[in-house]
Amino acid sequence: MAVGITGYGVYVPRYRIKAEEIAKVWGADPEKIKHGLNITEKSVPGPDEDAATIAVEAARNAVSHAGINARDIGVIYVGSESHPYAVKPTATIVAEAIEATPNLTAADYEFACKAGTAGLQACMGVVGFGMMNYGMAIGTDTSQGAPGDALEYTAAAGGASFIIGNNGSEAIATIEGTCSFTTDTPDFWRREMRPYPRHGGRFTGKPAYFKHVLSATHALLRKLKLTPQDFAYAVFHQPNGKFPVQAAKELGFSKTQVAQGLLTPKIGNTYSAASMLGLASVLDIAKPNERILVVSYGSGAGSDAFSILTHDAIEKKRKNTVPISKYINQKEYVDYSTYAKYRGLLVK
Repeated sequence: MAVGITGYGVYVPRYRIKAEEIAKVWGADPEKIKHGLNITEKSVPGPDEDAATIAVEAARNAVSHAGINARDIGVIYVGSESHPYAVKPTATIVAEAIEATPNLTAADYEFACKAGTAGLQACMGVVGFGMMNYGMAIGTDTSQGAPGDALEYTAAAGGASFIIGNNGSEAIATIEGTCSFTTDTPDFWRREMRPYPRHGGRFTGKPAYFKHVLSATHALLRKLKLTPQDFAYAVFHQPNGKFPVQAAKELGFSKTQVAQGLLTPKIGNTYSAASMLGLASVLDIAKPNERILVVSYGSGAGSDAFSILTHDAIEKKRKNTVPISKYINQKEYVDYSTYAKYRGLLVK
């Protein structure tokens, strides 16, 4: 049975730090950094924000947009690589905050930057099987980057929540299909008790990101017998501002198709939320009967690809949406010392 997106919500912290500010501290060339990564600034979580508080804000916005009673949500999955507790689920915090407890199941997911879309697939399964009326999948992160590392320029914070329901009149879009491509490719990792991740440098590109994103996309297009020209928009995971544009080009998608969902240049890489925030940005402006491709990527490594077709309800429900543009434009810049204090940075 086909399932649909009933509602969605996003949240991005208001604090920002410019690439020039980080480069100044480490004696790097800011123009080279900005050009190389296609990024100008990134979001920074406040001292009272973490992956759980960000998830709660996104979830509340999703419930409001969907126009449902939170107690009708039967499952909540929260994907993140920066859960605030090693042993204590983020999902239960979200469930309690939106007043969805106690008659539901919940769990936390981890798979680097695709944990949120893994939760989305799981919600598709339980709702499609008829176990639940609604499922909520969240991607949320306050991502880490070691001071001075290339990741520091992109590792950002944000969250997105999607409510999956039956493909009825209240659905704003149908999820037409999904395909995944997964291998054991250790391009990026963080061991227990280590504050920052490590990565394989250039190895994170062709054998990791591009192999998985392109393979998952090709599999989905073959499965649904579609071509890039059948899509109005395409959203790819965006560890920086260049990779998704290059992936789109190799797959036959235009820059125009990618532009609306490309957020990393403005807010950085929000990890588990990145592709989901990109999808939300597209849904904020999409018209009925437009098809959207969404492809996540998680180091370690895997990609989930989705084909989504919008319905008439997308315009009817738009008045209840808090658009991501509001969070992008509502910003306050901080210097490096404030950023370091907020993030509790430890020099490697």
